[in-house]
Amino acid sequence: MDIQHLVDRLEQVLSESRRLPLTALLMVDEDQIFNIVDQLRVAIPEEVKRANRIEAEKERILAQAKEEAERIRQLAKQEAGELVRRDSVTSAAEQRAENILERARHDAEVLRRDADSYVVEVLSKLEEDLGHSLTVVRNGLRKLHVEQDSMATHLPRNEG
Repeated sequence: MDIQHLVDRLEQVLSESRRLPLTALLMVDEDQIFNIVDQLRVAIPEEVKRANRIEAEKERILAQAKEEAERIRQLAKQEAGELVRRDSVTSAAEQRAENILERARHDAEVLRRDADSYVVEVLSKLEEDLGHSLTVVRNGLRKLHVEQDSMATHLPRNEG
């Protein structure tokens, strides 16, 4: 039975009891009062046990919630650390990739300049060699023309 209900019944019995004239005393039905007191004796330990069980359950739930909160906090901390680590690894990789690209661009520019210089050098040498060869060819042709002209003037003419 509910303790509050029993207290209400006790109060009702007292309020319905008669007063002794000119005093603050009440005449009560002893059996009714002892009956309610007996019920209280039974109900109070059960209510206390129930309250203790509820308190113990509350403590268990709070402890479990604290453990879960701590576990979640640890997981969040680990995940945050992992994200920071991954972010720093990513940043470092991006920086390294940018450095490699910059070095490759620089190396390509140096290689292009070196190739251009080599081509100019080779073409200049070729031009020089071709100029020399052209001079040799022209000199050879002149010499042949001179020899032909000289032979043509020294040969007797056939009259026919």
